[in-house]
Amino acid sequence: MECATAFRIRQLLPAHYFVGLLLLPPVLLKLGSTGYRVARHVLGDPRYRRAGPPPAGLRLLAPVVVVATVLLLGSGVELWLFGFRFGAGWLTLHEDSFLVWFFATGAHVLGHLDSTRRLALADLAGGGGREPGALTRRSLVTASLVGGLLLALLSLPWWSPFGLLES
Repeated sequence: MECATAFRIRQLLPAHYFVGLLLLPPVLLKLGSTGYRVARHVLGDPRYRRAGPPPAGLRLLAPVVVVATVLLLGSGVELWLFGFRFGAGWLTLHEDSFLVWFFATGAHVLGHLDSTRRLALADLAGGGGREPGALTRRSLVTASLVGGLLLALLSLPWWSPFGLLES
């Protein structure tokens, strides 16, 4: 949805902001949970060591995904709050980081598709949160989605200087 609004950004700018703000909490949750798992693995936690690291290509791609994600969302929030007050470079950064993010994240998702499918099915098949950590994961994802919806809804009356720019 967010990517689709980019093709007609002037007409869909309010929807672009709304979806971007809706995604902020879930993306921050994903960055935090992944960072936690990496830290536990590096610090030698046996539970995380047993799982082993992802393939080398995905390990090399991960920092690109993280940096592009932070730049994309950060520049988007900056533009929403301040428009071009601090220069048009923020828009260039937003557009360029989107391109890097799109391709890096696409490759990253494809690389994890099989393992993600297996883990998600195991979580769902466990039923009632019997899979270790399933209830916590579901609760955190639900809370991040609700938080994103609240953030997006609360932003609706907020005036954004970027929304008034001419085409």
